[in-house]
Amino acid sequence: MASRGTPLMRGSGSSASWTRGSRIGAAIVVGVLVGCVFALLYPDGFFSANSGAGRQIISSKKASSYGDSTEKVDSLKSELAAAMENNAKLKKQIRDLILTLKQDEQRKDGGESQDFVLTNSPKAGRFGTVKALRTSPTLEPDESVNPRLAKLLEKIAIRRELIVALANANVREMLTVWFENIKKVGIKNYLVVALDDETEAFCTSNGVPVYRRNPDQGVDSIGKTGGNHAVSGLKFRVLREFLQLGYSILLSDVDIVYLQDPFPHLHRDSDVESMSDGHNTMTAYGYNDVFDDPPMGWARYAHTMRIWVYNSGFFYIRPTIASVELLDRVASRLAADERAWDQAVFNEELFFPSHPGYVGLHASKRTMDIYLFMNSKVLFRSVRNDENLSKIKPVIVHVNYHPDKLPRMKAVVEYYTNGKKDALKPFPEGSE
Repeated sequence: MASRGTPLMRGSGSSASWTRGSRIGAAIVVGVLVGCVFALLYPDGFFSANSGAGRQIISSKKASSYGDSTEKVDSLKSELAAAMENNAKLKKQIRDLILTLKQDEQRKDGGESQDFVLTNSPKAGRFGTVKALRTSPTLEPDESVNPRLAKLLEKIAIRRELIVALANANVREMLTVWFENIKKVGIKNYLVVALDDETEAFCTSNGVPVYRRNPDQGVDSIGKTGGNHAVSGLKFRVLREFLQLGYSILLSDVDIVYLQDPFPHLHRDSDVESMSDGHNTMTAYGYNDVFDDPPMGWARYAHTMRIWVYNSGFFYIRPTIASVELLDRVASRLAADERAWDQAVFNEELFFPSHPGYVGLHASKRTMDIYLFMNSKVLFRSVRNDENLSKIKPVIVHVNYHPDKLPRMKAVVEYYTNGKKDALKPFPEGSE
């Protein structure tokens, strides 16, 4: 019995020993855990002499921790708002960059870089690869010309471009339609040059960027009391300062309805880029017109080049020497002859070549797309009666061919913006 019981007792002893060891280990682990818990709960000791102060410290730490969490949440919220704002700015910068790249691509059409052409004497390249200079160099901005206007343009212009319109109290209703549709389209870079105090106050009350010129003897009286043609002639003098300050201007009459932002549709490869009074592609872009003179016999047919005039109420002009010279020439002629029509003078100076007794203006020019930059003759004679052309949404419509401007402007808004397809029907093609 003893011999069989000895191994059993050894086994039992070993098991008991292992059990005691495991219990001791478990007790140690529990002790360590309890110690950790107490260390966390009472970092300054459980039996601290200043137990009340200790509890206050702990309480203040908890409050501080809660306050820190609140501050962190507020900080995260402000960081999120800032990130969203930066994201919006970044999107705008990307859009601006895309447009800038598009403009750069457009300028490349002028061949080699401007500086290279002006400072070097290039050799002609291979046949069919040569391109002459198309874009004149821009002027160095001179803010001393008009510091007050310079500060205003810094705030309003985008990429040194803006729409400018001259207006007095005589055209208030048309001006209202003009700026209301500019706002609808989302155009920000526009400015009204107020020619009287009434117009300045009216624009200010409607949140329209406005500039009031300093009094100018003679010219100022034209701005206050002059009719459409007088004010139209004044703009050539007013625009000069904008160009001297280094800004490209999209000059706009107020009898124009804006349906899209015009700036993405400009080419910027010429000194002057203007809408046409032409009523189709032939008259707007030029054609070979044969003049018949029967008494000449064999030589009775003479070929002539024809183009309808540019509209002096809507054109884009870059700040170049040629552009400033154009403005000076037109303004001087209009001042010398009150009966002269500014649009006729504007086109004569742009197109007449040098000849005996006259030195022509060396300014480059481009005709705008007549279906994007549309005059009212194109709209009321052709577009509204053509199923395909009526699907095109123009950038602007200029009611230049018709004296009943305001009702036609409102009808254009109804037709293109509000979708009323019969809005243009009551109007005749011409004027009555």
